[in-house]
Amino acid sequence: MASLAKTLIFFGILLVALGAILSIAPKIPWLGQLPGDIYFHRGSFTFYFPLATCLLLSVILTLVLYLFRR
Repeated sequence: MASLAKTLIFFGILLVALGAILSIAPKIPWLGQLPGDIYFHRGSFTFYFPLATCLLLSVILTLVLYLFRR
């Protein structure tokens, strides 16, 4: 039962952190417009794939989670 409580607390903290990040993200002007992001627009068709943004966020999250595990 204690492991379930720890898991629920962990996911609660994770959701709060994710909510904070999502509320701050629109205020960061370069997020989603990095040089490696793929943007293709032709006529009424638009394709956007934030490759560089995904890689940057992955590296940051990996470092944060690595520091928490130590």
